[in-house]
Amino acid sequence: MPNDTVARVAVAELETFMRGVLRCCGIDVAATDAVTRALVTASRMGTDSHGLRLLPHYVKAVQGGRIKARPTMAFTQRMPATGYLDADDGFGHQAGYTAIEHAIELAETAGIGAVAVANSSHFGAAGCYALEAARRGYIGLSFCNADALVSLHRGQRPFHGTNPIAFAASVPDSQPYLLDMATSAIPWNRVKQYNAIGRELPANVVVDLRGELTTDPQAAASLLPLGGLDFGFKGAGLGGMVEVLSATLTGMVHGFRMLPMNSPDMSTPRGVGHFFLVMHPGAFTDRAIYEKSIVAYLEDLRAQPALAGEEILAPGDREWRCQAHRDAEGIPLDAANLAAYRQLAEELEVPSPTLM
Repeated sequence: MPNDTVARVAVAELETFMRGVLRCCGIDVAATDAVTRALVTASRMGTDSHGLRLLPHYVKAVQGGRIKARPTMAFTQRMPATGYLDADDGFGHQAGYTAIEHAIELAETAGIGAVAVANSSHFGAAGCYALEAARRGYIGLSFCNADALVSLHRGQRPFHGTNPIAFAASVPDSQPYLLDMATSAIPWNRVKQYNAIGRELPANVVVDLRGELTTDPQAAASLLPLGGLDFGFKGAGLGGMVEVLSATLTGMVHGFRMLPMNSPDMSTPRGVGHFFLVMHPGAFTDRAIYEKSIVAYLEDLRAQPALAGEEILAPGDREWRCQAHRDAEGIPLDAANLAAYRQLAEELEVPSPTLM
């Protein structure tokens, strides 16, 4: 794979730049903190498509009025272990961190906590919120629906969004177990990222307007569900599950009827829905039993024989290695992201991030 890095930026420098940009757009402190935290978390783990690359888009969404810079989010506890958060058309990142906090509080007393979120917006990487629960000693799941970009299995046009699923579990004296995946073959932001840097897509992940497979990101009209042409019924089924949790339970529009994220209309709120579930391990078994069991499971998993030249990794291992490397060496910027950041700095009169 070619190296598209043209510069690197330290984590702290990236955080400072993002906060400066967001504050210049009139975004309140709570939202600024949440967006910065989520974007930097994603990029530290190597998910730039849901990290630093999204900052210019969010600026446009706030400037256009699609996302409120100063929302008034309202939480209602409906039953002992469930709640509903109205995000008031604010940032999905703020909604996500707020909802997971409420879910953790519910789980601490009821053993399990579930929060549905309505009137939200794009929340970046789903793993950020499940990870927050795991870092606090819980098991967390997060889900989100999105606008139609993914074909149904054997379908002719997009119907579901990329509809991500994230699952994170605490591991004693170690980084959490972290699974963060789209229910499509790849995320749409990956298509945009590859298009921006002129890179060819992998095979069997997108189709063109005629429904034929292509590796050209410019020709991509629809993502295939996880499993590709032959086994896409699995990804399509998972995408539908996320749709039920994120849209049906929240009363939001389904992805097929949602305003596209990249629509030129930056004034109309999109009505994105999320769903979060947090479980307290001690509510099901003794905490010591859970901790011993998950450590043993991961030891067995990583000890399994691999193919020649390969290595067995547990979910999250790649992310933690990437995070350690980027914390030490800086977060890479490709030419497109570097140009976008310099343009933001000029337009908003914010100092450009100092490069390493």
